Amino acid sequence: MIKPIVVSCGEPAGVGPEVAAKAYASLSGEIPLAYVGDPRHLPIGTPLSMIDDISEVRQAMKHGLPILHHNFAGNSVSGHPDPLDAQGVIDVIARCVDLVTSGAASGLCTAPINKKALKDGAQFAYPGHTEYLQALAKSGQAVMMLASDELRVVPTTIHIALKDVPHQLTPKLLRETITITDADLKTRFGIDAPRIAVAGLNPHAGEGGAMGAEELDWIADLMKDMRSEGFNLAGPLPADTMFHAASRARYDVAVCMYHDQALIPIKTLDFDRGVNVTLGLPFIRTSPDHGTAFDIAGKGIANPTSMIEALKLAYHLAQKQAAL
Repeated sequence: MIKPIVVSCGEPAGVGPEVAAKAYASLSGEIPLAYVGDPRHLPIGTPLSMIDDISEVRQAMKHGLPILHHNFAGNSVSGHPDPLDAQGVIDVIARCVDLVTSGAASGLCTAPINKKALKDGAQFAYPGHTEYLQALAKSGQAVMMLASDELRVVPTTIHIALKDVPHQLTPKLLRETITITDADLKTRFGIDAPRIAVAGLNPHAGEGGAMGAEELDWIADLMKDMRSEGFNLAGPLPADTMFHAASRARYDVAVCMYHDQALIPIKTLDFDRGVNVTLGLPFIRTSPDHGTAFDIAGKGIANPTSMIEALKLAYHLAQKQAAL
C-alpha cells in the first residue's frame, strides 16, 4: 500500500492553505494525504480530521482533511505575513522531509513559500525551496524541473540575478544538471532514453560568436563529450526557436541556462497545470508552479489546478517507485 503524501503548509498568508483545501475536496479521497501546519490558516468551513500519526491518514480522510498539527507563533492573515510565523514555515518543511526520509510518507508536496517573508522573519539562508530541500537531504545537487503535458523544462541556474548567470554557469554545473535530469527521467518517469534539448546562453545560441562566446568556448564541446558518453543531447540550440510545437515534439525535456529562459515558456503554454518537481533528491517532491499570490489570498478565488496536478504527480511517482 502506498504511503501518504505530506503537504507542507507553505506561507500561511498566501494561497497555499486555500489551494490545499480545494485540492483535497476535488480529489475526494483519491490520494492519501496529510496537511502539515496550523489549521487556523485553512479556509473557514474546511472539514478537518486531526491526527497524531501519519499512519491514521486513510481512516481520517473519511471525515475531513487529515491534519498533522504544527503550532505557529504568529497571527498571519491573508495577504499579510507575520514575521513570527516564518520559523514555523521553515520547521514544517523540515518536519515533512523527516516524514519522507523515514519512509512514513511516500512523497512531499509543498505549498508555496515567500522567500522575502522568511528572510525578514527568520533570516532564511536559502534562495528558495529547492536549495533548502537540497540542504535538508544532504544529497548533493538538486535540480528544479517544471513539468506539464505540454513541456518539461529544467533551469541550470535558478534563483540568482541575471547578471550573475554567466559566472555561475560552469561546465561542471551544466554537466551535473544534465546528468541528474537524465537519470531521474529514466528512474522516476520511465523514459528509457531521454531526449534532452539544451539551450544556448546567448541570443541565437551566440550566432557563431557574434552575440556571445560561451557556446563556442565550452558549451558545444561539453555537448559533444556527453553525446560520446551516451547522452541523447541536442544543442546548444537558440532558445527562441525551441518551444513551438514542432520543436517540442523532438525532445522530452529542455535544459535551459537560467530561470526565466525555462519558466516563461512553460508558464505561457500551461500556467495552471505546471508542476514543480525536484530532481536529484532521495525522495519525491512536487509543488504547484505558482507563488503565494498575496493579492488574492483569502478571497476564495485561487485556482487549485496546479496543486491538484502536483499531488497527482507525486502519487503517480510514488506508485512507480513502489513498483520497482
